Amino acid sequence: MEFLIPLITLWAAQLLAAISPGQSFVLISKLALSNPRPVALSAVMGLGAGTIIWSTAAIAGLAIVLEHAAWAYTAFKIAGGVYLLFLAIMLWRHARDPVELDPARQKQVRPWPAFMLGLATQLANPKVIVFFGSIFVALLPAHSPLWVYVAAVFIVFSNEIGWYAIVAMLFSVKKSRNAYIAAKTWIDRAMGGFLGLIGARLIADA
Repeated sequence: MEFLIPLITLWAAQLLAAISPGQSFVLISKLALSNPRPVALSAVMGLGAGTIIWSTAAIAGLAIVLEHAAWAYTAFKIAGGVYLLFLAIMLWRHARDPVELDPARQKQVRPWPAFMLGLATQLANPKVIVFFGSIFVALLPAHSPLWVYVAAVFIVFSNEIGWYAIVAMLFSVKKSRNAYIAAKTWIDRAMGGFLGLIGARLIADA
């Protein structure tokens, strides 16, 4: 039970982050609108591979801090809390911004290039590792056993491919796409509020 609640909270926080529209959403939705579904699903797996790389790197960095510079853990928690509060504010400020999609200008691609495009999109966004580092230090107890960190990587990977597989499957249908875009404001605000709470808690704990 000591680790179950933090892992469930991690699942909820990262799932909201995945659902909130960003560059990964734009990529998958464009591919789904202008290519066969296997192409978009290949890009989803690329995003998932990038998620494993960034989340593993974030956990490795956290382990190094705990082992060699325990005093920096508090500073890392404060920095992570400030970053999450910044994200929360940005999400609230830009919640009404439209999602720009122009599938007519999207070229047809094959599954393997789509996979590499998804991987490159994830790896080219260093904010991902900062986000993972922030929520891991916020939600996972210090000196957790190895299985907790493995479970954390599996959770964020499953959230990423699970959500974007839904996007790839449904966004070829105009009605589904429009319904999601119409709810963007409330999705971003829910994400912003949740991240703000985590950030404030992180700073308070530090």
